[in-house]
Amino acid sequence: MKLLIHNAHLISPDLDLPHGSLLIENGRITSVLDPSQPTPPADTTIDAQGRMLMPGFIDIHSHGADRHDVCDNSLDAIRHIARTKLREGVTTWLPTTLTQPQAKLEEIAATCAAYHFHPDYPEFCRTPGLHIEGPFINPKNAGAQNPEYVRPPNFEELHRLHQIFPALILSLAPDMPGALPLIEQATALGITCSAAHTSSTAAQIQQAKLAGLRHLTHFCNAMTPLHHREIGAVGAGLLDDHLLLELICDTIHLSPDMLRLIFKLLPSDRLLMITDSMAASWIGNGHTHLGGLEVTVENHVARLTHGGALAGSALRFNHGLRNVAEITGLPLDQLVKTTSWNQAQSLNLQGFGKLHPGYHADLVLLNPDFEIHQTFIAGNPR
Repeated sequence: MKLLIHNAHLISPDLDLPHGSLLIENGRITSVLDPSQPTPPADTTIDAQGRMLMPGFIDIHSHGADRHDVCDNSLDAIRHIARTKLREGVTTWLPTTLTQPQAKLEEIAATCAAYHFHPDYPEFCRTPGLHIEGPFINPKNAGAQNPEYVRPPNFEELHRLHQIFPALILSLAPDMPGALPLIEQATALGITCSAAHTSSTAAQIQQAKLAGLRHLTHFCNAMTPLHHREIGAVGAGLLDDHLLLELICDTIHLSPDMLRLIFKLLPSDRLLMITDSMAASWIGNGHTHLGGLEVTVENHVARLTHGGALAGSALRFNHGLRNVAEITGLPLDQLVKTTSWNQAQSLNLQGFGKLHPGYHADLVLLNPDFEIHQTFIAGNPR
């Protein structure tokens, strides 16, 4: 079966093509056509009516959505989150855990594996692996992570989880004793290590990078800030050309000025948009939970009910892209790198993140206001 999406504003890394067309067959892109080329025959044709067509977003850091949390440890919850993320234009999602007891984390990994290996996969979002955030963090920087379950870095724990369902990202504090050997061992398994919830100095971040560290989790949040006598984890992220930075672009975790500064100083190739969303997304104001902790949502801001710490976000992925586009004014063929291409490259997800022949037809069709018109998984409308 051939699907043709025509009269689309094609946006892909270094490609901005109004009135273009995309031909899809057997779940893959077969042709990217400019307006001067004849329209090929197809079994089904969709008129995009000038809407933006981009590679489907890859959210590598999201705990949940619409009152459901990965740590609910429920197959129904995973399916609901995966279905809800499609409404944000997300076609690949890494279920992201929290600091929890090991036995529960193993149960959650098994639940995510059950979703991934179901005969109907990918029914909704693709889930190629886990993002394990915690439990190997600095309790002084716990934020909305439950300090009761924080513990020292332990490769055996990580390896057991990885055997149940692949861990693609491990977020940990490099300053904790035993973190550097764990980063080396995790990197040898193909796990991307990311600094998170940490009091690391810039020098400690550099030591961790030599051990294999490649990302900084929710950059600027729950890490040592930039200071003129010790530039901290934030300064290390700005200074080092090889670290990739996760950005929560809700204008809350990072102010508009901070987003403007980051995108001015750093190339798009080093930036990864995430949501860090949790059960608060899609609910408006109200009460929900995060890893067993009570959360209150007011004016799109999620905070722990007791203590007031920011508790993930209520951000929808497409709204984060809209925020950055409006704040920075950068061309979309550069910003689109931060929504899927960089993620795919960093995690070695071959054939994703670009409108190019041979690539998976995981796509998002957006209205001019960045609201989602339609998503496609393997060329199938969802």
